[in-house]
Amino acid sequence: MKDRPSPFRNALRSSLLAWYDAQARDLAWRVGPADRRSGVRSDPYRVWLSEVMLQQTTVPHATPYFLSFTERWPTVLDLAAVDDGDLMGAWAGLGYYARARNLLACARAVAADHGGVFPDTEEGLRALPGVGAYTAAAVAAIAFDREANVVDGNVERVMARLFAVETPVPEAKPELKALAGSLVTADRPGDWAQALMDLGATVCRPKSPLCDVCPISAWCEGRKTGAPETYPRKTKKADRPRRHGVAYVLTRGNDVALVRRPPKGLLGGMLGLPTSDWRSSPFTDIEAVAAAPVLANWGEVGTIEHVFTHFSLTLQVFRAEGEGDFVWTARERLGALPSVFLKAALAAERLL
Repeated sequence: MKDRPSPFRNALRSSLLAWYDAQARDLAWRVGPADRRSGVRSDPYRVWLSEVMLQQTTVPHATPYFLSFTERWPTVLDLAAVDDGDLMGAWAGLGYYARARNLLACARAVAADHGGVFPDTEEGLRALPGVGAYTAAAVAAIAFDREANVVDGNVERVMARLFAVETPVPEAKPELKALAGSLVTADRPGDWAQALMDLGATVCRPKSPLCDVCPISAWCEGRKTGAPETYPRKTKKADRPRRHGVAYVLTRGNDVALVRRPPKGLLGGMLGLPTSDWRSSPFTDIEAVAAAPVLANWGEVGTIEHVFTHFSLTLQVFRAEGEGDFVWTARERLGALPSVFLKAALAAERLL
Protein backbone atom coordinates (compact mmCIF):
# COMPACT_ATOMS: atom_id res chain seq x y z
CA MET A 1 0.00 0.00 0.00
CA LYS A 2 1.26 3.49 -0.88
CA ASP A 3 3.65 4.70 1.83
CA ARG A 4 2.17 2.23 4.30
CA PRO A 5 3.63 -1.00 5.74
CA SER A 6 2.21 -4.38 4.82
CA PRO A 7 0.17 -4.80 8.05
CA PHE A 8 -2.18 -2.04 6.82
CA ARG A 9 -2.48 -3.73 3.43
CA ASN A 10 -3.12 -7.09 5.04
CA ALA A 11 -5.80 -5.70 7.36
CA LEU A 12 -7.52 -3.94 4.47
CA ARG A 13 -7.42 -7.08 2.34
CA SER A 14 -8.79 -9.24 5.16
CA SER A 15 -11.67 -6.84 5.73
CA LEU A 16 -12.62 -6.64 2.06
CA LEU A 17 -12.38 -10.40 1.48
CA ALA A 18 -14.51 -11.09 4.56
CA TRP A 19 -17.10 -8.68 3.20
CA TYR A 20 -16.98 -10.40 -0.19
CA ASP A 21 -17.45 -13.81 1.41
CA ALA A 22 -20.69 -12.53 2.93
CA GLN A 23 -21.90 -10.11 0.26
CA ALA A 24 -20.66 -11.40 -3.14
CA ARG A 25 -23.12 -10.74 -5.93
CA ASP A 26 -24.83 -13.77 -7.46
CA LEU A 27 -23.83 -13.45 -11.12
CA ALA A 28 -24.62 -15.91 -13.90
CA TRP A 29 -20.94 -16.39 -14.77
CA ARG A 30 -19.50 -16.35 -11.26
CA VAL A 31 -18.39 -19.17 -9.00
CA GLY A 32 -19.09 -17.71 -5.57
CA PRO A 33 -16.59 -17.71 -2.70
CA ALA A 34 -18.26 -20.62 -0.85
CA ASP A 35 -18.12 -22.82 -3.94
CA ARG A 36 -14.54 -21.79 -4.61
CA ARG A 37 -13.58 -22.81 -1.09
CA SER A 38 -15.11 -26.23 -1.75
CA GLY A 39 -12.92 -26.65 -4.83
CA VAL A 40 -15.19 -25.51 -7.68
CA ARG A 41 -13.18 -23.70 -10.32
CA SER A 42 -14.37 -21.05 -12.76
CA ASP A 43 -14.77 -22.00 -16.42
CA PRO A 44 -12.30 -19.82 -18.38
CA TYR A 45 -14.72 -19.70 -21.32
CA ARG A 46 -17.52 -18.26 -19.19
CA VAL A 47 -15.17 -15.79 -17.47
CA TRP A 48 -13.79 -14.61 -20.81
CA LEU A 49 -17.23 -14.34 -22.43
CA SER A 50 -18.64 -12.36 -19.52
CA GLU A 51 -15.71 -9.97 -19.42
CA VAL A 52 -16.01 -9.24 -23.14
CA MET A 53 -19.74 -8.65 -22.82
CA LEU A 54 -19.35 -6.41 -19.76
CA GLN A 55 -17.02 -3.99 -21.54
CA GLN A 56 -19.12 -0.83 -21.88
CA THR A 57 -22.24 -2.77 -20.79
CA THR A 58 -24.03 -3.12 -17.45
CA VAL A 59 -24.54 -6.42 -15.63
CA PRO A 60 -28.37 -6.34 -16.04
CA HIS A 61 -28.04 -5.70 -19.76
CA ALA A 62 -25.32 -8.30 -20.36
CA THR A 63 -26.84 -11.12 -18.31
CA PRO A 64 -29.59 -12.26 -20.74
CA TYR A 65 -27.08 -12.21 -23.59
CA PHE A 66 -24.66 -14.31 -21.56
CA LEU A 67 -27.38 -16.84 -20.73
CA SER A 68 -28.46 -17.01 -24.37
CA PHE A 69 -24.89 -17.42 -25.64
CA THR A 70 -23.98 -20.15 -23.17
CA GLU A 71 -27.20 -22.03 -23.89
CA ARG A 72 -26.60 -21.93 -27.65
CA TRP A 73 -22.81 -22.32 -27.48
CA PRO A 74 -21.88 -23.93 -24.13
CA THR A 75 -18.15 -24.28 -24.94
CA VAL A 76 -15.56 -22.24 -26.77
CA LEU A 77 -15.46 -24.97 -29.44
CA ASP A 78 -19.19 -24.50 -30.04
CA LEU A 79 -18.71 -20.75 -30.35
CA ALA A 80 -15.74 -21.15 -32.69
CA ALA A 81 -17.91 -23.13 -35.12
CA VAL A 82 -20.71 -20.56 -35.39
CA ASP A 83 -21.37 -18.68 -38.62
CA ASP A 84 -20.26 -15.05 -38.55
CA GLY A 85 -23.74 -13.76 -39.36
CA ASP A 86 -25.36 -15.83 -36.60
CA LEU A 87 -22.88 -14.48 -34.07
CA MET A 88 -23.40 -10.87 -35.13
CA GLY A 89 -27.16 -11.32 -34.98
CA ALA A 90 -26.96 -12.78 -31.46
CA TRP A 91 -24.75 -9.87 -30.40
CA ALA A 92 -27.14 -7.18 -31.72
CA GLY A 93 -28.06 -4.80 -28.91
CA LEU A 94 -24.83 -5.19 -26.94
CA GLY A 95 -23.10 -2.46 -28.97
CA TYR A 96 -19.42 -1.95 -29.76
CA TYR A 97 -19.62 -4.56 -32.50
CA ALA A 98 -15.87 -4.90 -32.98
CA ARG A 99 -16.04 -6.90 -29.74
CA ALA A 100 -18.23 -9.49 -31.45
CA ARG A 101 -15.76 -9.87 -34.32
CA ASN A 102 -12.90 -10.19 -31.83
CA LEU A 103 -14.93 -12.69 -29.80
CA LEU A 104 -15.25 -14.99 -32.78
CA ALA A 105 -11.61 -14.57 -33.80
CA CYS A 106 -10.47 -15.40 -30.26
CA ALA A 107 -12.72 -18.46 -29.99
CA ARG A 108 -11.40 -19.77 -33.29
CA ALA A 109 -7.81 -19.18 -32.19
CA VAL A 110 -8.39 -21.08 -28.94
CA ALA A 111 -9.98 -23.91 -30.90
CA ALA A 112 -7.37 -24.06 -33.66
CA ASP A 113 -4.17 -23.25 -31.78
CA HIS A 114 -4.86 -24.42 -28.22
CA GLY A 115 -7.12 -27.43 -28.64
CA GLY A 116 -10.08 -25.59 -27.14
CA VAL A 117 -8.22 -24.83 -23.89
CA PHE A 118 -7.56 -21.23 -22.86
CA PRO A 119 -3.96 -20.32 -21.95
CA ASP A 120 -3.62 -19.98 -18.17
CA THR A 121 -1.25 -17.01 -18.00
CA GLU A 122 -1.66 -13.31 -18.75
CA GLU A 123 1.04 -13.53 -21.41
CA GLY A 124 -0.63 -16.44 -23.14
CA LEU A 125 -4.05 -14.80 -22.98
CA ARG A 126 -2.72 -11.49 -24.35
CA ALA A 127 -1.49 -13.37 -27.42
CA LEU A 128 -5.09 -14.25 -28.36
CA PRO A 129 -6.91 -12.03 -30.91
CA GLY A 130 -8.84 -9.20 -29.30
CA VAL A 131 -7.72 -9.93 -25.73
CA GLY A 132 -6.32 -6.80 -24.11
CA ALA A 133 -4.51 -6.25 -20.85
CA TYR A 134 -7.64 -5.97 -18.71
CA THR A 135 -9.38 -9.08 -20.09
CA ALA A 136 -6.19 -11.13 -19.86
CA ALA A 137 -5.70 -10.11 -16.23
CA ALA A 138 -9.34 -10.82 -15.36
CA VAL A 139 -9.34 -14.30 -16.90
CA ALA A 140 -5.92 -15.12 -15.41
CA ALA A 141 -7.02 -14.08 -11.92
CA ILE A 142 -10.62 -15.31 -11.85
CA ALA A 143 -10.28 -18.52 -13.88
CA PHE A 144 -6.72 -19.54 -12.96
CA ASP A 145 -6.01 -17.74 -9.65
CA ARG A 146 -2.99 -16.01 -11.12
CA GLU A 147 -1.59 -13.04 -9.21
CA ALA A 148 -2.91 -10.53 -11.74
CA ASN A 149 -3.81 -6.87 -11.30
CA VAL A 150 -7.40 -6.52 -12.58
CA VAL A 151 -8.37 -2.86 -12.99
CA ASP A 152 -11.67 -1.74 -14.47
CA GLY A 153 -13.60 1.50 -13.96
CA ASN A 154 -14.97 0.35 -10.61
CA VAL A 155 -11.50 -0.48 -9.33
CA GLU A 156 -10.11 2.84 -10.57
CA ARG A 157 -12.81 4.67 -8.63
CA VAL A 158 -12.08 2.69 -5.46
CA MET A 159 -8.35 3.43 -5.76
CA ALA A 160 -8.91 7.13 -6.45
CA ARG A 161 -10.98 7.44 -3.28
CA LEU A 162 -8.92 5.10 -1.11
CA PHE A 163 -5.75 7.09 -1.79
CA ALA A 164 -7.38 10.51 -2.50
CA VAL A 165 -5.63 10.72 -5.86
CA GLU A 166 -5.70 14.33 -7.04
CA THR A 167 -4.54 13.67 -10.61
CA PRO A 168 -7.61 13.72 -12.87
CA VAL A 169 -8.55 10.82 -15.11
CA PRO A 170 -7.59 9.76 -17.69
CA GLU A 171 -4.10 11.04 -16.77
CA ALA A 172 -4.34 9.22 -13.43
CA LYS A 173 -4.93 5.78 -14.94
CA PRO A 174 -1.30 4.55 -14.67
CA GLU A 175 -1.12 5.75 -11.06
CA LEU A 176 -4.43 4.10 -10.19
CA LYS A 177 -3.32 0.84 -11.78
CA ALA A 178 -0.07 0.91 -9.81
CA LEU A 179 -1.94 1.55 -6.57
CA ALA A 180 -4.28 -1.35 -7.28
CA GLY A 181 -1.27 -3.53 -8.03
CA SER A 182 0.22 -2.72 -4.63
CA LEU A 183 -2.73 -4.51 -3.02
CA VAL A 184 -2.53 -7.73 -5.07
CA THR A 185 -1.02 -10.79 -3.43
CA ALA A 186 -0.93 -14.52 -4.10
CA ASP A 187 -3.76 -15.02 -1.58
CA ARG A 188 -7.10 -15.52 -3.38
CA PRO A 189 -6.33 -13.30 -6.39
CA GLY A 190 -9.53 -14.26 -8.19
CA ASP A 191 -11.73 -13.47 -5.22
CA TRP A 192 -9.77 -10.28 -4.56
CA ALA A 193 -10.38 -9.02 -8.09
CA GLN A 194 -14.09 -9.73 -7.86
CA ALA A 195 -14.33 -8.25 -4.37
CA LEU A 196 -12.96 -4.93 -5.63
CA MET A 197 -15.37 -4.99 -8.59
CA ASP A 198 -18.33 -5.69 -6.29
CA LEU A 199 -17.26 -2.97 -3.87
CA GLY A 200 -17.16 -0.40 -6.67
CA ALA A 201 -20.46 -1.56 -8.15
CA THR A 202 -22.51 -1.73 -4.95
CA VAL A 203 -20.87 0.42 -2.24
CA CYS A 204 -18.22 2.77 -3.64
CA ARG A 205 -20.70 3.95 -6.27
CA PRO A 206 -20.06 6.81 -8.71
CA LYS A 207 -22.62 8.97 -6.90
CA SER A 208 -23.65 8.76 -3.24
CA PRO A 209 -21.06 6.21 -2.07
CA LEU A 210 -22.25 4.15 0.90
CA CYS A 211 -19.27 4.89 3.12
CA ASP A 212 -21.09 3.88 6.31
CA VAL A 213 -21.21 0.24 5.18
CA CYS A 214 -17.89 0.15 3.34
CA PRO A 215 -15.59 -2.57 4.70
CA ILE A 216 -12.45 -0.55 3.96
CA SER A 217 -13.63 2.93 4.97
CA ALA A 218 -11.18 2.98 7.90
CA TRP A 219 -8.31 3.24 5.39
CA CYS A 220 -10.02 5.59 2.91
CA GLU A 221 -8.28 8.95 2.48
CA GLY A 222 -11.12 10.19 0.27
CA ARG A 223 -13.63 9.72 3.06
CA LYS A 224 -11.39 11.67 5.41
CA THR A 225 -11.67 14.68 3.08
CA GLY A 226 -15.43 14.73 3.64
CA ALA A 227 -16.13 14.59 -0.08
CA PRO A 228 -15.30 11.08 -1.37
CA GLU A 229 -17.83 11.45 -4.18
CA THR A 230 -15.56 14.04 -5.82
CA TYR A 231 -13.03 11.31 -6.62
CA PRO A 232 -11.80 10.41 -9.12
CA ARG A 233 -11.04 13.94 -10.26
CA LYS A 234 -12.03 14.51 -13.87
CA THR A 235 -10.95 16.79 -16.66
CA LYS A 236 -13.67 18.52 -18.64
CA LYS A 237 -14.73 16.43 -21.59
CA ALA A 238 -14.44 17.90 -25.04
CA ASP A 239 -17.72 18.39 -26.87
CA ARG A 240 -18.71 15.26 -28.81
CA PRO A 241 -18.69 15.99 -32.56
CA ARG A 242 -21.90 15.53 -34.54
CA ARG A 243 -22.30 13.75 -37.83
CA HIS A 244 -25.23 13.60 -40.22
CA GLY A 245 -26.51 10.93 -42.56
CA VAL A 246 -29.55 9.40 -44.20
CA ALA A 247 -31.12 6.01 -43.48
CA TYR A 248 -33.27 4.41 -46.17
CA VAL A 249 -36.25 2.23 -45.26
CA LEU A 250 -37.23 0.39 -48.44
CA THR A 251 -40.27 -1.87 -48.06
CA ARG A 252 -41.79 -4.67 -50.12
CA GLY A 253 -45.03 -5.78 -48.58
CA ASN A 254 -44.18 -6.87 -45.02
CA ASP A 255 -40.45 -7.00 -45.72
CA VAL A 256 -37.76 -4.36 -45.21
CA ALA A 257 -34.52 -4.13 -47.21
CA LEU A 258 -31.33 -4.64 -45.20
CA VAL A 259 -27.67 -4.72 -46.19
CA ARG A 260 -24.64 -6.40 -44.64
CA ARG A 261 -22.21 -3.70 -43.55
CA PRO A 262 -18.51 -4.04 -44.42
CA PRO A 263 -16.58 -6.27 -41.99
CA LYS A 264 -14.32 -3.44 -40.80
CA GLY A 265 -15.37 -0.22 -39.13
CA LEU A 266 -18.33 0.91 -37.05
CA LEU A 267 -21.07 -1.76 -36.85
CA GLY A 268 -18.88 -3.91 -39.07
CA GLY A 269 -20.43 -7.15 -40.30
CA MET A 270 -23.88 -6.28 -38.97
CA LEU A 271 -27.15 -6.26 -40.90
CA GLY A 272 -28.56 -2.76 -41.07
CA LEU A 273 -30.55 -0.31 -43.12
CA PRO A 274 -28.88 1.15 -46.20
CA THR A 275 -27.42 4.55 -45.35
CA SER A 276 -25.57 7.41 -46.95
CA ASP A 277 -22.08 8.34 -45.83
CA TRP A 278 -21.97 10.14 -42.48
CA ARG A 279 -20.61 13.66 -42.68
CA SER A 280 -20.41 16.93 -40.78
CA SER A 281 -23.38 18.68 -42.41
CA PRO A 282 -27.02 17.67 -43.01
CA PHE A 283 -28.19 16.41 -46.40
CA THR A 284 -30.61 18.32 -48.60
CA ASP A 285 -33.55 16.34 -50.00
CA ILE A 286 -31.88 16.29 -53.40
CA GLU A 287 -28.62 14.94 -51.94
CA ALA A 288 -30.48 12.36 -49.88
CA VAL A 289 -32.44 11.02 -52.86
CA ALA A 290 -29.30 10.99 -55.02
CA ALA A 291 -27.50 8.85 -52.44
CA ALA A 292 -30.38 6.35 -52.13
CA PRO A 293 -29.62 2.67 -52.83
CA VAL A 294 -32.24 2.34 -55.61
CA LEU A 295 -34.52 4.58 -57.65
CA ALA A 296 -37.84 4.93 -55.86
CA ASN A 297 -40.36 7.51 -54.70
CA TRP A 298 -38.39 8.46 -51.60
CA GLY A 299 -39.95 10.71 -48.97
CA GLU A 300 -38.58 11.93 -45.65
CA VAL A 301 -40.52 10.68 -42.62
CA GLY A 302 -38.46 12.13 -39.77
CA THR A 303 -35.08 12.14 -38.05
CA ILE A 304 -33.54 10.14 -35.22
CA GLU A 305 -30.66 10.84 -32.86
CA HIS A 306 -28.07 8.31 -31.72
CA VAL A 307 -24.94 8.64 -29.58
CA PHE A 308 -21.82 6.59 -30.24
CA THR A 309 -18.71 6.66 -28.08
CA HIS A 310 -16.89 9.35 -30.05
CA PHE A 311 -19.65 11.21 -31.87
CA SER A 312 -23.37 11.92 -32.04
CA LEU A 313 -25.33 11.05 -35.15
CA THR A 314 -28.43 12.62 -36.68
CA LEU A 315 -30.06 10.42 -39.30
CA GLN A 316 -32.70 11.71 -41.67
CA VAL A 317 -35.04 8.81 -42.39
CA PHE A 318 -36.40 8.33 -45.92
CA ARG A 319 -38.95 5.70 -46.87
CA ALA A 320 -40.15 4.18 -50.14
CA GLU A 321 -41.56 0.99 -51.63
CA GLY A 322 -39.48 -0.86 -54.18
CA GLU A 323 -37.37 -3.82 -55.20
CA GLY A 324 -33.68 -4.62 -55.28
CA ASP A 325 -30.90 -6.99 -54.33
CA PHE A 326 -31.09 -6.76 -50.54
CA VAL A 327 -31.49 -8.99 -47.52
CA TRP A 328 -35.27 -8.78 -47.28
CA THR A 329 -36.37 -9.20 -43.68
CA ALA A 330 -39.83 -9.38 -42.13
CA ARG A 331 -40.81 -6.36 -40.03
CA GLU A 332 -41.29 -8.47 -36.91
CA ARG A 333 -37.63 -9.56 -37.07
CA LEU A 334 -36.21 -6.04 -37.07
CA GLY A 335 -35.80 -6.11 -33.28
CA ALA A 336 -32.44 -7.84 -33.79
CA LEU A 337 -31.02 -4.79 -35.58
CA PRO A 338 -28.43 -2.55 -33.90
CA SER A 339 -30.34 0.12 -32.01
CA VAL A 340 -29.48 2.98 -34.38
CA PHE A 341 -31.13 1.13 -37.29
CA LEU A 342 -34.06 -0.04 -35.17
CA LYS A 343 -34.74 3.59 -34.23
CA ALA A 344 -34.76 4.55 -37.92
CA ALA A 345 -37.02 1.64 -38.86
CA LEU A 346 -39.46 2.57 -36.10
CA ALA A 347 -39.41 6.19 -37.22
CA ALA A 348 -40.34 5.05 -40.72
CA GLU A 349 -43.23 3.09 -39.24
CA ARG A 350 -44.28 6.22 -37.33
CA LEU A 351 -43.93 4.36 -34.03
CA LEU A 352 -41.60 6.82 -32.35
